[in-house]
Amino acid sequence: MGGAVRDAALERPIIDVDVALSEPERAARRYARAAGGAPFPLSERHGAWRVALADGRTVDFTPLNGTIEDDLATRDFSINAIAERAGSGESVDPFGGYDDLAGRRLRAIGESVFRDDPLRLLRGPRLEDELPFDFRLVSETEELIRRDSGLVTSPSKERILAELRRLSADGFRRLDELGLLEPLGGSLTSIERAGVAGYPDYDLVVVFGENLLKLPISNETKRFARTLMQAEPPANDSPRAIHRFRRETEPWALEALAFLGARGFDDAVVRARESEPKKPLLRGGELDLPPGPEVGRLLEEIAEERAAGTISTKEEALEYARRNAGSVRSDG
Repeated sequence: MGGAVRDAALERPIIDVDVALSEPERAARRYARAAGGAPFPLSERHGAWRVALADGRTVDFTPLNGTIEDDLATRDFSINAIAERAGSGESVDPFGGYDDLAGRRLRAIGESVFRDDPLRLLRGPRLEDELPFDFRLVSETEELIRRDSGLVTSPSKERILAELRRLSADGFRRLDELGLLEPLGGSLTSIERAGVAGYPDYDLVVVFGENLLKLPISNETKRFARTLMQAEPPANDSPRAIHRFRRETEPWALEALAFLGARGFDDAVVRARESEPKKPLLRGGELDLPPGPEVGRLLEEIAEERAAGTISTKEEALEYARRNAGSVRSDG
């Protein structure tokens, strides 16, 4: 059912399979034994089971309580409301899904689909963004999305985040056109900087800024987002300025430059990374000082002077520490 049938028709890789039948648990356990997968309950309330396969694919077994047509009538878009009987060429397509696949159309199967599950408000534009061959929402479905756009914040934040993570810069532009981006806290102000960095949630920082911190992102992504939002571009491309910038932004210095629109410093950051010494000139225990913030300050300063080329040996580092212990250094 659903996406697997759609993707097969579009000759796309099938990652997740959804099978509807009368006894999901029994079928899941039998399939797991045959395929070497791991079965577990997906929803005790609804009786669904999932089999996780070793290659990362999943097969979901869901209960079919009525007719297959009744089940398909609970789906979102016509291209996701097609079923094929396993092991045969028989198909059930009550909403013209195959015709819409051929016409590259995204059509809601009913007037209430977005009210029944507001996450579908995001799924429609995401499918436009994700599917090949320029699929587009038909005008009637677009109007339903605009009508129900106020519901876009209703789903759980986890479900919202999962959809947003799959969007490209064009996908976020489409959300904005449909009136869905602003209620979620997003903005296209810096959208031209999206899509230019490899960190998975980079585009979310560009689009949502501080509002991203309200979503259930990981602690690492929070650190990443704060690093980018607090970053200031290097004063120039001198080794000292690049060292200071990297000290505040690594391991995401290049992402921070992209976020700041300062890609002209990329080469300087890459050169600094490639030439960075593998070991420090000094360690804290080699200074004639008690443990504390003073030791850390001196070691940071020595690392900066080394990057700037003013010191290069352990002896010079020790002399610097003797001269500057207890002093407050300026930015000169």
